[in-house]
Amino acid sequence: MPDADARSPLAAQDADVALLERAARAAGDIALGFFDTDVKRWTKGDESPVTEADLAVDGYLREHLSRERPGYGWLSEETADTSDRRERRTVFVVDPIDGTRAFIRGADEWTISLAIVTDGRPTASCVFCPRHDEMFVAGKGQGAFVNDRRMRAGRQAVLSGARLAGPRKVMGHEAAKAAGVDVVPFVPSLAYRLALVADGRLDGAASTRGPCDWDLAGADLLVHEAGGRLSQLSGEPLLYNRERPVHPPIAASGEPLHEALLALLAATLADRPRTQA
Repeated sequence: MPDADARSPLAAQDADVALLERAARAAGDIALGFFDTDVKRWTKGDESPVTEADLAVDGYLREHLSRERPGYGWLSEETADTSDRRERRTVFVVDPIDGTRAFIRGADEWTISLAIVTDGRPTASCVFCPRHDEMFVAGKGQGAFVNDRRMRAGRQAVLSGARLAGPRKVMGHEAAKAAGVDVVPFVPSLAYRLALVADGRLDGAASTRGPCDWDLAGADLLVHEAGGRLSQLSGEPLLYNRERPVHPPIAASGEPLHEALLALLAATLADRPRTQA
């Protein structure tokens, strides 16, 4: 498959960002070829769905990206993990289709999420929503963009009236109701949920069900380069490409809201079992 064009302003400055953007656009074309069809599907061991579209996108991305950067390791939701990636300073972290359930039911809020991680932190990333033709990209120290527009995380400083997205059992908790948050409809792709925080369309977002590297790495850099924060409950940033690529509950928001959002998330988790991501 020929490369798609890299169109974002950042791609002209950063070769890794350009590579991810081109790959994501081509992968989006592959996924759209399966979209709204009777796509073959299976259930994985963790009860999550996978489709032939996920596998086709994963196969393309692995072949293309590994050929372009043979020295980089590989970590993907749909590829069997190996210890080889832990021996690499730099790795690709890939979710071929984030929001597979949305993809299956014909909804639009699914994404292709790609990141390049060096020494545990993302240095280049993109999150592509093919159905909305939204390409979110970021480069370390270079800012974050959606298509040709620079993104800025929101400046909301209080929970009252804050537009938040996350699991129903968190956003519907008494603590959230008492704080007066404005709960938006659930966004099935966690990467897209976080990209909307980076773009200021959401004031904050959360995930509680042990999100993995591939769920987070692409959007993590978007949030930080847009002036926001994404962290675990302790306030510490996330580290990627560890032996076990699973994380505790996380929250993302603009900087002024972050401590209040972490406190709210902690309150809702105090008496709740694990919930959906």
